Amino acid sequence: MKNIVLIGMPGAGKSTIGVVLAKIAGINFVDTDLLIQQQEGKLLQVIVDEIGCDNFITLEGDFLSAFKTKHVSVVATGGSAVYTEKAMNNLKNIGNVVYLQLPYEEIEKRIHNITTRGLAMAKGKTLLNLYEERLPLYQKYADLIIDCLGKTIEEIALEILNKVKKD
Repeated sequence: MKNIVLIGMPGAGKSTIGVVLAKIAGINFVDTDLLIQQQEGKLLQVIVDEIGCDNFITLEGDFLSAFKTKHVSVVATGGSAVYTEKAMNNLKNIGNVVYLQLPYEEIEKRIHNITTRGLAMAKGKTLLNLYEERLPLYQKYADLIIDCLGKTIEEIALEILNKVKKD
């Protein structure tokens, strides 16, 4: 079995679904946002505020371009991972990239802490701008697209596991 790399918008459930998926698959769970926080010694939002959106995307891209796992894992990425082609090529090489798809309206309902969440969002942009900008990138890099609307965390995790095992 290869790594399972989760991509998608903030609020799509990458970390939440990732933990459940790792448990039922009996593999490790890694959250790359948390690894970046550990590497930098700061919260994600502090990093974004200090260095700016573009520099954060570069930092995240460099981190993900070199990212490897010691053991087969579920890897939850930051929503902005798709901005760096080299990073996404690395993630595709080490695992199956799964896009957790939700309509914008559902993302908007789930995101309440936009200023503290650590979003790589340029000043003046809205969540809708971000969604529209990233959607084609998520679709481009996905090996598998999972429609998450109206499903429980467990249903989504099992669907991912069943489809990844078939590959």
